[in-house]
Amino acid sequence: MIGRRLVLWGGAAALVVGALVWAAWPSSGSTTSAARAHELATELRCPDCQALSVADSDSSSAEAIRADLARRTKAGESDAEIRQVYIDRYGDSILLKPPSSGLGLLVWVLPVVAVALAIVGLGFAFVRWRREPRLQATDADEALVHGARG
Repeated sequence: MIGRRLVLWGGAAALVVGALVWAAWPSSGSTTSAARAHELATELRCPDCQALSVADSDSSSAEAIRADLARRTKAGESDAEIRQVYIDRYGDSILLKPPSSGLGLLVWVLPVVAVALAIVGLGFAFVRWRREPRLQATDADEALVHGARG
């Protein structure tokens, strides 16, 4: 019984760790400039729409940014340089993903820590509830309830 439970908890922990590693793993770099431009367009927020990426928006500013991204990637600028140009022009809010350093790191780490603490807290609560014996009504309790009813 304990071995089965240990296997289940170990599997759940491995699943969570695997999901976190997969989400945090950097994506492979695209080789063509068009693919790089599209990837960058998915990372930038449309300045007009705010809710869409530059790749998904049909606004004129998004079209201009897509053309600029294509021009910059063909010119050989790195992804980091291109991102920095847009951060300098629009601020950090142009990025759909917050930076993974400084204050942006809190945006990524804080939810993971909160979920991990919640899982640990629930685990401790379940263990404590299991160890506590089930309470049985005593004769005095039964008499008290019978007196209150009757």
